[in-house]
Amino acid sequence: MGFGFYNPLESKVKEPLNPLVLPYMKAEKLLQNFKWSPIDQMGVNERITRIKSRSIKNEAKIQGLKMALNMIDLTTLEGADTPNKVSQMCYKAMHPDNSMQGLPTVAAVCVYPTLVKTAKKALEGSNVKVAAVATYFPSGQANLQAKLDETVYAIGEGADEIDMVISRGKFLQGEYTYVLDEILAVKEICHASNVRLKVILETGELGSLDEVRKASDIALQANPDFIKTSTGKIGQAANMPVTLVMLQAIWDHYQKTGIQVGMKPAGGISDSKTALHYLMMVKEVLGEQWLTNEWFRFGASRLANDILMQLAKQKTGLYQSAGYFSKD
Repeated sequence: MGFGFYNPLESKVKEPLNPLVLPYMKAEKLLQNFKWSPIDQMGVNERITRIKSRSIKNEAKIQGLKMALNMIDLTTLEGADTPNKVSQMCYKAMHPDNSMQGLPTVAAVCVYPTLVKTAKKALEGSNVKVAAVATYFPSGQANLQAKLDETVYAIGEGADEIDMVISRGKFLQGEYTYVLDEILAVKEICHASNVRLKVILETGELGSLDEVRKASDIALQANPDFIKTSTGKIGQAANMPVTLVMLQAIWDHYQKTGIQVGMKPAGGISDSKTALHYLMMVKEVLGEQWLTNEWFRFGASRLANDILMQLAKQKTGLYQSAGYFSKD
């Protein structure tokens, strides 16, 4: 049975997909009697300060930088994106710097659905995944049918991963069941085609760490593959306090259910030192099993170049100029 709209995935899905009608009774049941406790803002800040006071040196730093490079979703999400720009970015994703031996690839490239096919062709034969934003990124201001249509289209074009946005307006109105219904619907499409799902909360629009924790817990009830901070399209993107709160939500969910969910901070992470602090935070809160690109990603467009600069400095003792490395 189809969705009642164009579905190019009929040959890919393993099982028939049921019609998706809101509201799901499942979402209402999942959120029944759910209670949230206020976040200790001072405790969060103290923990961040402690993590940022640490440093990594020498070989451990090199390994940390390579790990961070391998966790990047190299991203271009501009109205001016072209197939040529995406192809160039894909080459860099596979070959971050040909002058340095032993570098890993990035984890994925992230593009709009209309450019998925271009990215898929450019990355053929590599392990780099293609992620597509969907569900009317970045605003999420569309009805469910339109969001599902776009998700189906992106997967049909070859996307390995979908980065969806939640309906922040509904969330801020307290319509939590609606928000979870949408996530469950998109997840059903993704997982029927073995496509991983990342759920973007757009934390800069939520107003407080208490609301970030609440949105994280709601998204986690759907057991997505990742929760993600931001679209990168508003001024307030990823930061360490927000990410710490989301990591703690992931850990609490894992303790209750045994289900592992990944984390993706996105937007505003552009320097290696900050990236290493994030990795320290992940290890402290979640443990080493999350320190792979299967479970942790950076959504970034500039971070890769800074990591390459730092690796060159470790190798030669000299900083290369930022212009030495390709931007795409």
